[in-house]
Amino acid sequence: MNRLLRISFDILLTSITPILGWFLLGILVDKNLISIFSLVYPMQFVISGIYSIFGTGANISAVRDKNPNSTFSGLVLGSITGFLILGAVCLNIDGYIFFMNMEVGIYRVFALYAIGQMFLQLLLNLSLCKMYYEGRNKTANKYCFWFNLINFLTLVIMSIITKEQMIIAIVSITCTSLFVIFMMVKTVKVTRFKINLLSCIKYDSSYLFAEISMFIIYLFGFKNAFNYGDKYVFAISFATLITDTQWDIGGAIKTVAQIDIAKKEFSYKEHIKNSMKLTYILIASSGIMGLILYPFYEVDLTVVLIVAVMELACMYKYPIYITKLQFIQLECSALKATISKQIANGFRVICSFIPSPFCTSIGLVISAIFQLVFTQYLIKKNKLNMEMKEEKTYELI
Repeated sequence: MNRLLRISFDILLTSITPILGWFLLGILVDKNLISIFSLVYPMQFVISGIYSIFGTGANISAVRDKNPNSTFSGLVLGSITGFLILGAVCLNIDGYIFFMNMEVGIYRVFALYAIGQMFLQLLLNLSLCKMYYEGRNKTANKYCFWFNLINFLTLVIMSIITKEQMIIAIVSITCTSLFVIFMMVKTVKVTRFKINLLSCIKYDSSYLFAEISMFIIYLFGFKNAFNYGDKYVFAISFATLITDTQWDIGGAIKTVAQIDIAKKEFSYKEHIKNSMKLTYILIASSGIMGLILYPFYEVDLTVVLIVAVMELACMYKYPIYITKLQFIQLECSALKATISKQIANGFRVICSFIPSPFCTSIGLVISAIFQLVFTQYLIKKNKLNMEMKEEKTYELI
């Protein structure tokens, strides 16, 4: 439980800092800036896909394939890939904002800022992933804390000093970039460049292809929802803000499961027990965030409640199906795990085009139900023993 909480703490800081930043920017600079979060939300799945290969996949490969060079090589390739993709988006930022049915003049500066922060966050997460697999959780906590503190303080302080968006963005990005350079110099050990990309993809393929689907889901789903006007733009943005951090923190459940399964130290009962404790905390915190922040924004309560209830109901069942999916991925068949996840996301893609402002939430519910049923079916069909820590040996049929 201690390790789960430590990793959760890092994710909490990395996720909550931008959210608090957008809330405060909406109060201090321009109330429209709260919608920046939803505007660039689809891009986070591109970053997660890069992290899946060059972070998670590369570190599992270092353990499973006995390739100590994989981690450094993945960090280098992940950084280059992220720079090229996000750089291309920045060069065409006006077109991206227009595609999302939002005002270019209002959102251009901070959309560029948000994407730049995503790149720095990618570098941070690639470095943290390396520390997790090396057991350096305390060190990871320290660097994550300072990264987010610098990011948050520079953004808020500059917003108090000036309302010039360009100045705020440049100062914040510059200070955070300097810290990331310092962190990587201190923590990254240069090794030979050697990596097996096929293995990196295989070890986290279900998550990788899911992130590609998620990009499509939210790109078109939010575009669809935002067609219904500002009432839904602000309400959906608010509901997403008070649940997204919790979803991000829930990713610690997946990370811990992967580490233990890769090292043959996994116990399903113990893992689920700890994961559900964390999930209860996350659901409660989402409700508290909503109650505290709602008075500051004029959003439609009915829309917020509809979206939030569907999100939190799915979050409650998340530990069960995501844990089983990781076990199937690493101990049974990466292909079966990937197909399972892609079918679930296929439902979400289809739902993204439903003519309703709640299209993405409807897709989430259908996807969660499918994954609960299908992962259990795969576990039983393959007669998988998920108590590796206690049984040491297991048989796949």
